[in-house]
Amino acid sequence: MSIRERLSGNEAVATAMKQINPDVVAAFPITPSTEIPQYFSTFVSNGTVDTEFVAVESEHSAMSACIGAEAAGARAMTATSANGLSLMWEMIYIASSLRLPIVLSLVNRAVSGPLNIHNDHSDAMGVRDSGWIMLFSENNQEAYDNTLMAHRIAEHKDVLLPLMVCQDGFITSHSIENIELVEDDKVKEFVGTYKPEHYLLNANEPMAVGPLDLQAYLFEHKYQQAEAMRKAKDVILEVSKDFEKLTGRKYELFESYMLDDAEIAIVCMNSTAGTTKAVVNDLRKKGVKAGLLKIRVYRPFPGEEIAKALSGLKAVAVLDKADSLNAIGGALFGDVTSCMYTQKQNVPIVNYIYGIGGRDTKTSDIESVFTDLETIVKTGNIDNPYRYLGLRKEN
Repeated sequence: MSIRERLSGNEAVATAMKQINPDVVAAFPITPSTEIPQYFSTFVSNGTVDTEFVAVESEHSAMSACIGAEAAGARAMTATSANGLSLMWEMIYIASSLRLPIVLSLVNRAVSGPLNIHNDHSDAMGVRDSGWIMLFSENNQEAYDNTLMAHRIAEHKDVLLPLMVCQDGFITSHSIENIELVEDDKVKEFVGTYKPEHYLLNANEPMAVGPLDLQAYLFEHKYQQAEAMRKAKDVILEVSKDFEKLTGRKYELFESYMLDDAEIAIVCMNSTAGTTKAVVNDLRKKGVKAGLLKIRVYRPFPGEEIAKALSGLKAVAVLDKADSLNAIGGALFGDVTSCMYTQKQNVPIVNYIYGIGGRDTKTSDIESVFTDLETIVKTGNIDNPYRYLGLRKEN
């Protein structure tokens, strides 16, 4: 029987970490993820877990310590945000190239500069092609659940890739919601014991980690990473089904909300999905066939499945909470339009950059997007596909 609690998103993730009881947690504080290692350190000090907690001098060192621990055969976790992830950047790529299934809680925040501590997705988008599996979480419950599933996915023999669980800074990380926790013994059984096949402390198999990898082999090794990412899609679904059996909570690659008979829809990630659902519900009462596709798994990107889910629509808006600064829209928009093209789905699609630096996105903003989509359906004219939502107009 599940345990009813009221927790912030950060506390929910720290609680999941406590139940997992990893071998090593290395962390350096940065807003708005600081509370995760802070909460977890109390579990260490009071003996609730027997984790080796390493308080390092920087985020680069935090990821380096996790890499060392994981390479030695230990299960390692950490947490960070924004500029902290930027400082980890070199080690983020090393972790994935060494096929080390580290789990990172990424509490999304704007990357400097100028300095801003509030939510957007510029940190996650900056490492989207670094070889990490990326799960996004609409609310505190999903942040908790994704964290419980993370090691099962990352450590699977067909995957062996690091994984980051994303949630929106302050919006979910610091907001308290009702949440259902899984009992400690059931979590331990579900997550299982980490038993790596190859690791540095195995005296029976001397090995090197991180050697020079030149023209003769690097291409093939990168292909192996790409293959592992492709295989991760099936593993994510397999683990999600096992999690549904345990909790009754169903997770797929994305959530289709009222898409079955929808004519217009929004594609978005994280907490904006909750705002969009409220608008969809209201529009449905008015007879507007609106829907939502909420991305849960961003890497690997489920392109074929998304194209199929959006194929019957008359117009789609993709919302990006980070600007790629490339003059052709955001990263999510590029991924969605690419998969639609390759799957030969000719649906009008527009992009909206929104919420930069924590700019509030209200139901009225989402309503305006659906109004724009209705106009596109009526006129057949997209005009400018690269748009901004909630941008203050200059006088």
